[in-house]
Amino acid sequence: MTGTGSKKGLIVIAMALGLLMSSLDNTIVASCISKLSEDFNVFDKISWVFTAYMLAATSTMLVFGKMSDIFGRKLFYLIGIGLFLVGSALCGVAQSVDQLIFFRVIQGIGSGALFPISFTIIYTIFKDPKDAAKMAGVFGAIFGLSSVAGPQLGSFIADHLGWRWNFYVNVPIGLASMIVLMIALKETRSESKPKIDYIGTVLLIITTVSLMLALEWGGKDYAWSSWQIISLFATAVIMGTLFFRVELRAAEPVLPLRIFKNKMVLGTSILCFCQGVLMFSAITYLPSFTVGVLGHSNSNGTLTPMMASLIAGAVLFGFLQSKFAFRTLMVVSMLMSIVVSCLLYVVSSEASSGYMILLMIILGFGAVGPLMSVAQSAIAANVDPKYMGVSSSIVGFWRNIGGVLGASIMATIVNNNLTTLIADGATKVGIPADKISTLANPELLMRGADKLDPQIRKFLQESLGTAINHGFILSICVGGIGLITAMFVGASRLASTKKPQSGVAHM
Repeated sequence: MTGTGSKKGLIVIAMALGLLMSSLDNTIVASCISKLSEDFNVFDKISWVFTAYMLAATSTMLVFGKMSDIFGRKLFYLIGIGLFLVGSALCGVAQSVDQLIFFRVIQGIGSGALFPISFTIIYTIFKDPKDAAKMAGVFGAIFGLSSVAGPQLGSFIADHLGWRWNFYVNVPIGLASMIVLMIALKETRSESKPKIDYIGTVLLIITTVSLMLALEWGGKDYAWSSWQIISLFATAVIMGTLFFRVELRAAEPVLPLRIFKNKMVLGTSILCFCQGVLMFSAITYLPSFTVGVLGHSNSNGTLTPMMASLIAGAVLFGFLQSKFAFRTLMVVSMLMSIVVSCLLYVVSSEASSGYMILLMIILGFGAVGPLMSVAQSAIAANVDPKYMGVSSSIVGFWRNIGGVLGASIMATIVNNNLTTLIADGATKVGIPADKISTLANPELLMRGADKLDPQIRKFLQESLGTAINHGFILSICVGGIGLITAMFVGASRLASTKKPQSGVAHM
């Protein structure tokens, strides 16, 4: 690959736009679910609009990373953004929820290419690893920002332009990114005929989809002990075992297992999983705490400081990588994760706005933001350049898996605690037994708190606050696992010069 001067700047802008689009669409639709339900008059399938995208993106991420290693970054980035744009346009004109779900799958498959290949191109067009690490910090900030800002932006667009524009806005941005990259990025390819691991690819997708569906549905749509969830977990275990056996024998495995022999690669994968648990559980339940428990009109006062501090953390730690070993930065991030999780575990239902803003700054700047840049650089510095594509996809893959698991387990903890707390105190505040299940829904305080009796509302707010507090026990435990892992990843740090490129993607 080649890219110098102004062309290099254009390439960076083009990929930043692509990454912004794909990561925004991970969360932007969640905010207009109610409007989609009204338009299509369907409530039971509407969650699939979000789930289908997540499944498609996560299950294809590793595949696209590997294909870019074999066939070239530019080709598969353009394929990915092309699929994403086609999916976006089709979502905007969907006439039924079934069509919308199918088109979201197309969009998600395209997104699976954009995240890993964006970072891969960064690490190949910037010769100095320190420059690449700084750019990774900026790209990490873009990803983190869009993950948190998605719901707010989606609500704004849906309210003022209609939900279909959440998809239409992608088209001009994506076309600009595609055209710039076609012109500015030049790439050479290997002349050898690549061997594609078809069986491994199929087994990987089946394993990932089964696991994510089990985590997504468990404790919500189906009981954890139900045959549906057990069957999905069993499928994931069986297919996953077969996948590992195939990968050990494949000439060109879709996921080269040998890269995990490196302590930094293995440790960073675990840390990204931990980061996903913390990040998605916080994004899911902090708005409920802010609006439902503290009684604020919206969650902007909580999420905005988190967004700003996350960007600052990602960018600053991107620069600090040239000064400190990866392990040092990872330990700091995990310590901050434990600190903020403990503070969220004890935060009062009468906490002030200033205190909540302080917690969000610690969460964004110290706990979530740093790994947005450090994780990519740590893996890039510890793998053979010919595996750069698939190794870059590992970060997003494990973060998404951790996010789905974290949100699912936290939902189970919060819902079970809330039901128990309300049942135990119902008679004291005069709540009939047949109303307990209705009142144990956090959405009631989010949308209709003003219609409740003040005494009952106060009781429900305290119960929800306590239930969410208990949910952050999960984050404390995960932060502890992350801290122990960070201590044993080795003393690797950014090299002053880059390893020579091999394979198909030469700058």
